[in-house]
Amino acid sequence: MCRAPLALALGAVIVLTGCAGRRIENGVYHSAKGYRLTLPGADWSVAAESKADLELRHQDGLAAMLANAECDDRARARSAGLLLGQLLIGVHGRATIEQDEVSMNGRQALHRVLDGRVAADGAPTRIEAYVLKDGACVYDFAYAAPPGSFEAWRPDFRRFVESFAKEQAD
Repeated sequence: MCRAPLALALGAVIVLTGCAGRRIENGVYHSAKGYRLTLPGADWSVAAESKADLELRHQDGLAAMLANAECDDRARARSAGLLLGQLLIGVHGRATIEQDEVSMNGRQALHRVLDGRVAADGAPTRIEAYVLKDGACVYDFAYAAPPGSFEAWRPDFRRFVESFAKEQAD
């Protein structure tokens, strides 16, 4: 199984197991798992060594975002709440700021914003995450930044998430 916990740190180190290659054309990421996302802009670069489908890091090194999909029966059988909890395993001292269900490109997604620390004694990190399920896959989207700068790049993450679209197989 490819799904694993998300670890977030102040230095925007994100680790999530993934299984697909990366194809980016004209600022659009195309996943082998059948979805696409528009990259948020020149301030963000692709983390080459990431195990997520797509991980982006802000040029200042303090913020990161990712997208990942799991397309197996085991992941699809779990509730969105359980999947979101798994995504946040390893985040200590969680304090939820927002939690709701939202429409994401015509599909229902579980959304959560929280403060926490990756290590019990680590620096504070604010995290925004979405979990979306459909008949084929479970999609995770996450953004992490220090609380003081979180709002500065949140619009980039929102545009990134809102650009999500399914693609037809080639």
